Amino acid sequence: MTLEMRYLTARYDVPDAHRLEVAERHGAYAAARKALTQMTPEQIREEVKAAHIRGRGGAGFPMGVKWGFLRPAPGQQVYLVVNADEGEPGTFKDRSIMERDPHRLVEGCIIACRAIGAHRCWIYVRCELALAMQRLDEAIAAARARGYLGPRPFGVPHEIEIFTHPGAGAYICGEETALLESLEGRRGEPRLKPPFPAVRGAFGMPTIVNNVESIAHLPDVITMGGAAFAALGRLPGEGGTRLYGVSGHVKKPGIYEAPSGITLRELIYDLGGGMLHEDRPLKAVIPGGSSTPLIPASLVVHAPAPSHPLHAWHGKSALDVPMGVETFRALGSMLGTCGAIVMDSSVSMVEVARNLMRFYAHESCGQCTPCREGTGWLVDIMDRICEGRGRPEDVALLVDVSNDMMGNTICALADGTAMPMLALVKYFHEEFLEAVRGGARDRRLDDSTRALVGGAP
Repeated sequence: MTLEMRYLTARYDVPDAHRLEVAERHGAYAAARKALTQMTPEQIREEVKAAHIRGRGGAGFPMGVKWGFLRPAPGQQVYLVVNADEGEPGTFKDRSIMERDPHRLVEGCIIACRAIGAHRCWIYVRCELALAMQRLDEAIAAARARGYLGPRPFGVPHEIEIFTHPGAGAYICGEETALLESLEGRRGEPRLKPPFPAVRGAFGMPTIVNNVESIAHLPDVITMGGAAFAALGRLPGEGGTRLYGVSGHVKKPGIYEAPSGITLRELIYDLGGGMLHEDRPLKAVIPGGSSTPLIPASLVVHAPAPSHPLHAWHGKSALDVPMGVETFRALGSMLGTCGAIVMDSSVSMVEVARNLMRFYAHESCGQCTPCREGTGWLVDIMDRICEGRGRPEDVALLVDVSNDMMGNTICALADGTAMPMLALVKYFHEEFLEAVRGGARDRRLDDSTRALVGGAP
């Protein structure tokens, strides 16, 4: 029995599914028509709550609950903003929706606008995703020409307009408040919270910010009903299907749609086809994009208390724990965007650490000192270790710097840097120490050689 399902990806293999006439032949906009002509906004919101959609952008916050935070004052506009600034290394699911089935996202935006009382929607697209932007613009224009957008979508007097907005390639703009700053024409830097966007968001108005995949699920929620959608998932409170990305040392890297709550073992060995090289076993996997702490293949669950979220998996491999927001949090990692990076035994975890730290140092907006200085410091230490100049105290220093960054900044970029670093040192501590010891041996050899030829040690 295959794990794959075809709801969100139902039109992925349909030729020219990005064209309106093709998408409509395969069911596009039927759910939006139903939502606008047969349902009240409250009924739509109730179905979304019943669907138990945990945000697909990384934070995993329940979508229906987030919508419930809206309390606009009389006369206030409400806005919908779709976060399409997909820039997390290892994550490539949202672009597939925008490129291969843009009408699904447009339809989801229409449903969401009706549900929350919004008349304007912006889709903030990472600028490198040129094809996604083109496909969305074409889809929006086609939907508007057909009367699905505008003053009376589907004949209903609830004006809805959708616009795309290109970002400038800054990873920090994936954070919702930095995205809003950029959308308003300012430098992309996170805002202090509260107030949260649902209270004061885009252009000072109550705003809901949702991920592309979250919004793209709405047509299926309306079509089958929230309870039926929720039942597709394996974990309570985490309904529906998900897009899982798998890359790295697997035979079949790619994007797969499967129930919420599958295991890493199923993702890697069933969907991903197993390890690329049979003689190189799995060493570790980053489960949900680069900011999620890695899980080593050797990790065994220890949850002795019956109240522990992982009690049912006590003594089992972490690879067999269902991929859920709460289960992976209890495991010491995060579900993130479900973009798994698979690494075999040939990979140096010390080089992985340096690569990740360089990325986050480059992408820090610099607003908060612990992040601006901490990310740069981590890069300096990793460069020193990898270049054979490491000191015995450097491994402990990596931990100290990371701990000082945690929880001390406006947004979570510092945490998203520190948590992977802490996990790498925790699970591969000896590998880091060996890198330092090896570098020290190399230096002693170099010093001895220089002494032989008369150079200063």
